[in-house]
Amino acid sequence: MSDLFTGLKEKLSGQNLRIVFPEGLDERVLTAAGRLAADGVLTPILVGNIEEIQSKASGLGVALDSVEIYDPNSFAMMDELVASFVERRKGKATEEQARKILLDENYFGTMLVHTNRADGLVSGAAHSTADTVRPALQIIKTKEGVRKTSGVFIMVRDDEKYVFADCAINIAPDSQDLAEIAIESAKTARMFDIDPRVAMLSFSTKGSAVSPETDKVSTAVAVAKEREPQLVLDGEFQFDAAFVPSVAEKKAPDSVIKGDANVFVFPSLEAGNIGYKIAQRLGNFDAVGPILQGLNRPVNDLSRGCSEEDVYKLAIITAAQALA
Repeated sequence: MSDLFTGLKEKLSGQNLRIVFPEGLDERVLTAAGRLAADGVLTPILVGNIEEIQSKASGLGVALDSVEIYDPNSFAMMDELVASFVERRKGKATEEQARKILLDENYFGTMLVHTNRADGLVSGAAHSTADTVRPALQIIKTKEGVRKTSGVFIMVRDDEKYVFADCAINIAPDSQDLAEIAIESAKTARMFDIDPRVAMLSFSTKGSAVSPETDKVSTAVAVAKEREPQLVLDGEFQFDAAFVPSVAEKKAPDSVIKGDANVFVFPSLEAGNIGYKIAQRLGNFDAVGPILQGLNRPVNDLSRGCSEEDVYKLAIITAAQALA
């Protein structure tokens, strides 16, 4: 396991954080939960039928001694969750509707986080991103001053660490969105001991091309600088001008970014998603995430093609977000 996760596990030691996994019957989730409990990193909470989960764990040889299991159909505190959900939805759900909605494992798990019975949630091994994110947006909601949640990947290769954003959520962010993504991504970078140097990416460097697409990025740079003047941030950059010192010297000699950026904000979801997968597949980087940022409490989304190791790592990241 990389130094990134060794350091995070050390930070989590003794903190007794609780992470809920709505997909308690998924083999990858079950195995990762058993591992997390055995390693003493955190307390996993599995959601689902208790007997079915215990039977499947037994068949897999997974010990659940330090794992908690909650079944929405028999949860002793369901009345409290229902009342809290009705209050949170502010007239958008009756008590009867709330009882039905909270039988859904993602809504149930998200309410455990909202009511402080868990510190964060990891889902998506068997659900779509929408199934994971929708309850979070309705219940946990974004932080004050944050318009939208966004999704980042921590790209890790040996001792190299970079943040790529947004690669998961916002299809066509506008200038305000991009500025917000940049600021939130810098906060995420610090959580992983990355001193953020933020590059706002485009197909142009400092006005070498002019179009609505490049104007959007240059405006985002101005907005972000106004909101966070102490943040080391600049753009618009082509990737090589943000990452290669010799190219930066030629294309943007007056920039605070000297080809040494470590947080990269892509102008659209298609660019970000393609970019991180190229780095992952051609550059042999580990792509850790997507990590959702901007929410009041940590909720993270797995890929349905995830491995048990992905579940394990994302749970550690989720707990680290809760600690931060």
